[in-house]
Amino acid sequence: METLTCNVLVLGAGPGGYVAAIRAGQLGLDTVIVEGEAHGGTCLNVGCIPSKALIHAAEEFEKATHFAGDNVLGISAAKPKLDLSKTIAWKDGIVDRLTGGVGGLLKKNKVRSVMGWGRMVDGKTCEVTTKDGTVTIKAKNIILATGSTAVEIPGLPYGGDVISSTEALALDKVPEKLVVIGGGYIGLELGTAYAKMGAKVTVVEAMDRILPQYDKELTKPVAASLKALGIEVMLHTKAKGLSDDSKGLMVEANDGSTQVLPANKILVTVGRRAKTDGWGLDELDLSMNGPFIWINDQCKTSMTGVYAIGDVTGEPMLAHRAMAQGEMVAEIIAGENRTFDKVSIPAVCFTDPEIVTTGLSPDEAKEQGFDTKVGTFPFAANGRAMTMEAETGFVRIVARKDNDLVLGIQAVGKGVAELSAAFSLALEMGATLADVAGTIHAHPTQSEGFQESALKALGHALHI
Repeated sequence: METLTCNVLVLGAGPGGYVAAIRAGQLGLDTVIVEGEAHGGTCLNVGCIPSKALIHAAEEFEKATHFAGDNVLGISAAKPKLDLSKTIAWKDGIVDRLTGGVGGLLKKNKVRSVMGWGRMVDGKTCEVTTKDGTVTIKAKNIILATGSTAVEIPGLPYGGDVISSTEALALDKVPEKLVVIGGGYIGLELGTAYAKMGAKVTVVEAMDRILPQYDKELTKPVAASLKALGIEVMLHTKAKGLSDDSKGLMVEANDGSTQVLPANKILVTVGRRAKTDGWGLDELDLSMNGPFIWINDQCKTSMTGVYAIGDVTGEPMLAHRAMAQGEMVAEIIAGENRTFDKVSIPAVCFTDPEIVTTGLSPDEAKEQGFDTKVGTFPFAANGRAMTMEAETGFVRIVARKDNDLVLGIQAVGKGVAELSAAFSLALEMGATLADVAGTIHAHPTQSEGFQESALKALGHALHI
């Protein structure tokens, strides 16, 4: 049995964990990182990155299909064919490059990697089962970055034609009929991608609308797009289990009626849960916040020298939140005075069209007692959006009525994910409506919608 000692042990090499380890290494801290599968965690290997690759391929295929018919641009092309196995190979190549890059960065910063499944023995010791045997690691400081896993539906376990997003990103052919359980962002992103690639997609959602974490104005354009793509959305409907012949999904509506939805594949996307099992949580004396590990504003847990970051600490379960926490914790261990007090943690939904939101929505601002000004500018009045055939959607800004301080910014439209940095910067810098309105935005760009929304809230929009 090999024994290692270090200053910092990071359990989990997802976005939060590997960033924490890299920053710790940069700061001269003797650091070891433990990972059971591959550097990059869910996000790089079977989540954020590969799903966006598949979404891009689907968009390109749909574009080629569009040009095979009559279109306003006057472009004509032959009917395209899709070899999904080549698409998946291309996606895998991107994943390999990124995970390899993470490994290289860890090595560059003198972080030791132990590949294997780690289990905490106590607040200073981790035992890792590797292919070559057990490695015991003793550390002064522990950073728990174990992430999250997909939630299963009781009575509908993963296996065979019942798949999670992981399997959906590795199919060898486009299913003729795909049923997606869950109308959240994961289900709609992947469902939309497969619909564009030719699948007949049905979305089953128990609630009364899709994307319930976003307000209705933001989701209306997405609902319209789903309909245009031929995706059937069944609201107020619950998945009950496989049909008797296992070739479909039994669903039940609110009125108690049932039916079977034929399906080649059933994609379950009903959320993710913190990964709190399998790594020795029961050996630690940690306070919990419901199903999550409790942390303070420095990501310290209730045990001295034990920190937790990312999905295992709760919502929002976003890679960029975990990264920011990981960087901060490494600096705290190195002796810097840091706290996690972010004004803005943007959330992006890569549907068609995309949704980006940060800060408070109009309803959330009202619930918190703010009197607000709201400015909305439609992309239908934006020149750049017109030239990209992307007139659907809008930019919306929410500000305090008394001093014009910006409280939140939201947008829905083609490519609006790339506006998220500008939105976040405005919030973090404490921008007012006049600050946004007075900043020259390049013309012609979709970003002008941001400036125009601020002008609208001030009462003098120029282009609407």
